[in-house]
Amino acid sequence: MQNILITGIGSISALGNNADEIWENYQGNTTLISDCCLNNGDVKVGKLSAESEQLIKGLRKEKIAYRKLDKSVVMSMIASRKAAKHANWKQIENTAINIGSSRGATALFEKYHKHYLQSNKRLSPLSSPTTTLGNISSWVAMDLGSKGATLSHSITCSTALHSILNACVWIKSDMAEQFLAGGSEAPLTNFTIAQMQALGIYSKNKSDWPCNPLQKNKDENSMILGEGAVVFALEKDRGQKAIAKIIGLGFATEMIEHNASLSAEAECMHNSMKMALHDAKLSTIDTLVMHAPGTLQGDEAELKAITKIFGKNMPHLISTKHLSGHTLGTSGALSIELAIMMLQNEKNISFPYESSAHQNNNTPETIMINGVGFGGNAVSIILQKA
Repeated sequence: MQNILITGIGSISALGNNADEIWENYQGNTTLISDCCLNNGDVKVGKLSAESEQLIKGLRKEKIAYRKLDKSVVMSMIASRKAAKHANWKQIENTAINIGSSRGATALFEKYHKHYLQSNKRLSPLSSPTTTLGNISSWVAMDLGSKGATLSHSITCSTALHSILNACVWIKSDMAEQFLAGGSEAPLTNFTIAQMQALGIYSKNKSDWPCNPLQKNKDENSMILGEGAVVFALEKDRGQKAIAKIIGLGFATEMIEHNASLSAEAECMHNSMKMALHDAKLSTIDTLVMHAPGTLQGDEAELKAITKIFGKNMPHLISTKHLSGHTLGTSGALSIELAIMMLQNEKNISFPYESSAHQNNNTPETIMINGVGFGGNAVSIILQKA
């Protein structure tokens, strides 16, 4: 693959909304997961800080039209502004945009549906356009003043990584010179939380680490939902300044036995990692940011696939979920953000608890990011310091 550069990044999540704050939180020993009142009770979630919520309120006040938008859309606009500014893009007009979301306008949809049931089936004319998934990239384009291609999609929890795949193909084929790609998710609503609890995977852990992927000797699921948006500025490598280089892409789908299942050997993840390594012309990597949401079967299956690929040359393993929760369609983008920070700071982030995953203190030079979602689809991306 012709190398694609990441020249900018914008982010807002439970981890923070600026690089210094986010990196400091990754090095801390305290989870950012907190209690939130949902379904008439306290539920553990990875929610935005009060400061980040103020950024959302501030953007909503800029234009009347912004006040009616779902939180997922507003977060994507904040992240996209940051990414374009970080990349120092002077020309935005022809920028292509692909920002996905697993759930889309979750809160707005629930709000409009509740009103529909309580008001003799009356609805606002805005109920359809403001709850349509395609609105995310379209609103980002309107906010930035871009007339380029605008694409949105949902491929469950691998959504953001599929955005990166798509952007790389567009840039490589000269259909776009610069691309904003990423994910945005605002799933902290009653109905969405109830869905995850119905699956039996939501954490009931009361310890210091309620979400604890790959904690040694764990015996219960510990997935927790979080919210956030992460967007990257991507360009073809022309020798310009960049924050990271994409050197390998991989993807795969497996035949699933159940809507929410993953095979015991995580076949799709095995194949996506194998493809990414082949694309990058590598046999191993230094660090791997796992999908690892904290579910017993999912984490173990991914670990088996990684072991099958790397054997005795196991890379350092880490996930983001113990700090931020599982942000569904955004999760892969948060993983890329962590990978970039580890490359820039020449330091691996380790789990803050005793883990069954391989850990080391080596300086990472190549990092793989894994993502997998409902439907048995997986994506693996390899980064290198630019």
